[in-house]
Amino acid sequence: MAKPSFIRAEQSWAPDLTADRTIPVGGAAFRRRNLVFVVNPRGANGRTGKEWKKLLPYLRSRLGTECNICESMTSGPCHAIDITREAIREGADAVIAVGGDGTLHEVVNGFFWGGKPVSSHYLKDGHTTALGLIPLGTGSDFARTLGWKNDPHDAVERIAKGLRSLVDIGVISGQSGEPHYFINVADVHLSAKAGYYASRYKKFGNLCYVIGALQAFTGHHNHDFRIKVDDGDWEAYSQVTALCIGNAKFFGGGMKITPNAHPSSGDFEVVILQDFKWYDFVLKLHMLYNGTHLSVKNVSSRRVRSIEVEEIANSGSIYVQSDGEHLGFLPRKFIILPGAVEMIC
Repeated sequence: MAKPSFIRAEQSWAPDLTADRTIPVGGAAFRRRNLVFVVNPRGANGRTGKEWKKLLPYLRSRLGTECNICESMTSGPCHAIDITREAIREGADAVIAVGGDGTLHEVVNGFFWGGKPVSSHYLKDGHTTALGLIPLGTGSDFARTLGWKNDPHDAVERIAKGLRSLVDIGVISGQSGEPHYFINVADVHLSAKAGYYASRYKKFGNLCYVIGALQAFTGHHNHDFRIKVDDGDWEAYSQVTALCIGNAKFFGGGMKITPNAHPSSGDFEVVILQDFKWYDFVLKLHMLYNGTHLSVKNVSSRRVRSIEVEEIANSGSIYVQSDGEHLGFLPRKFIILPGAVEMIC
């Protein structure tokens, strides 16, 4: 992969940050900072690329003369992962995802390689690369948890201030293959199947989630699961409709599925829906969006640091996704990595 070329900006940015959990920065001029902006120009039916072009002049003027801005456009699936890994190897001060939750998801996965942080493979001087986000995609569910407006100028202000906080990352492992990472919500069965279908209809904006849900309901059946929490004993859950593992609160275009989750809590919130029928979702959809569904019969919630999920019948047909990305099928194990990444917030 070719090394990125940096664009000179017009004002000084922030000084080096220490390992403290949240640190205000600014003031005197320091060495030029290297910021890599990973842009999905095709996101939101091309709107992301257009909005980015409008934003770039403001970003250059706001971030300063001593800031190097690298504009890296993705060319297809998983390209953001490669860009991020290369940027970290080259010692970038921050990698900022520009787009929706899918772009953020790929950038997060780029922070890891071979089951470890990329920085642990290449950097020995204690340097850390921060994660940033400018939400410009179809979905911005992770930004909702942090209370961020879907406003790119607000995002540039966060980057200019340079505050960093440690955030938790979820890791998913299966029977084989590389581990997969997520920052928002992972889910199993009906909701994951709906997300799989929704990805085909992104040209319709947030309506894609409704279309995906309708298609997923066709031929849907609840299934019996067994789960193991924090390496304890196996527990049986009958007639599971959906199981959601939240590092953050929202998914599916604003549905507050794990309302008590937060990416700095050090654990997941797991919400399990059992024996739901299609009309239950119609009647209780408003509760799923405002986060009051935990009081509904056949909905349970618990805090976990790890959870293994299997289908008892082992049909191999139970969908798994994370951050809206299809990952295959059960069985899977989900583990929290507390404070795994520094994020500009």
